Amino acid sequence: MFFTGKIRPASPGRHLSSLPPTASLTTDTRTSEHPGEGPEEHLAEALVSTGNLAHNYRRVRERTGETCRVMGIVKANAYGHGANHVSKTLESLGVRDFGVANIDEAIRLRTSQSISGGASVLAFCSPPPSHIPFYLRHDVQATICDFDTLRAAEAVAGSENRTLGIHVKIDTGMGRLGIAPAAAFSLLTAVEESPSLRLEGVYTHFAQSTSQDSFTRQQFETFRDLCTEFEHRARRRICKHVANSGAILCNPETVLDMVRPGIMLYGYRPDDGTPSGADLKPVMQLRAKVIFVKEVEAGATVSYNRTWTAPSKRRIATVAAGYADGYHRMLSNRSRVSIGGRFFRQAGTVTMDQIMVDLGDDDLVRPGDHAVLFGWDGPPVDELAKHAGTISYELLCAVSSRVTRTVV
Repeated sequence: MFFTGKIRPASPGRHLSSLPPTASLTTDTRTSEHPGEGPEEHLAEALVSTGNLAHNYRRVRERTGETCRVMGIVKANAYGHGANHVSKTLESLGVRDFGVANIDEAIRLRTSQSISGGASVLAFCSPPPSHIPFYLRHDVQATICDFDTLRAAEAVAGSENRTLGIHVKIDTGMGRLGIAPAAAFSLLTAVEESPSLRLEGVYTHFAQSTSQDSFTRQQFETFRDLCTEFEHRARRRICKHVANSGAILCNPETVLDMVRPGIMLYGYRPDDGTPSGADLKPVMQLRAKVIFVKEVEAGATVSYNRTWTAPSKRRIATVAAGYADGYHRMLSNRSRVSIGGRFFRQAGTVTMDQIMVDLGDDDLVRPGDHAVLFGWDGPPVDELAKHAGTISYELLCAVSSRVTRTVV
């Protein structure tokens, strides 16, 4: 879901600890997805810090220099953060290129008017022929991986007497999308010579972007050599892009004409192999209200399948977020949350709409308090990802549409 709505002031009585490090009580404003359509007080809320987003963008710029183009990757609703506000913020920082997964995401981004008409949007998915008219209608650049798609794009653009912007993708080893290197030169030449197509760029994708092994090096060398040969024969430069977050951080020699940072913009390293000195700040904080607190005796069990047993007399808090909100069920009995600056263990099986938290003998937590599930005041999302046996990308993207996004 993409954000719509007007800016409204932060709620009175809001604690300073709930603000990201770059926000303040005097300057903070919030934008909610659906102002006026329900209670101002939300049970589950994802705070999105544009200040932290700007901080992370500057970390990208430090590594690329000012002349390299930066494509802001805002697919999957900007990794769950809200593509409209993320894109608007990035454009205000100087970003003019945006990457999305497919034409549906591109149309939502264009029609939201969160980016200017001069901004470029590239859809990474290889389009079926029926989608191509929408690329022209909404000024979206298409990814071409084969001659059949090229011919379909030529036919549609030619019939409308228009020119379609194209990026050719080469599969140098990812094995997902892209033309084989042996056929790439012919495809690039066909696009270049087509009167209905405009070659905007050429790209590939690393299988292990944080690795400096021979496979990654071979991918890059294959791509670079192909591009060098084509540019020599075409007698012009084309926009070449290969470096994603991992490559920006670990393989700076792969920074070419444009880079495609994703997870780095949102405050996280791609994996544990990435150097820890990146100085990134989380852009999202997921929090939910404590809606019930009770006391249980030793031996009492909590939640489905009785997976947690109280070792002694305890206080249990029920928090209004569950796996339908994006809090992974695999986190059952493995994670922790922060309430009032203190950490407590999650207790029992994560349910669809709530989780329970073991407060021990703490008697300060009350209904109405916020439990931070991950973010700048709580555990980092990559800590939760380890407990869930997944990656930070999945947990960020999993935050569902019923969780209100609030820009701070």
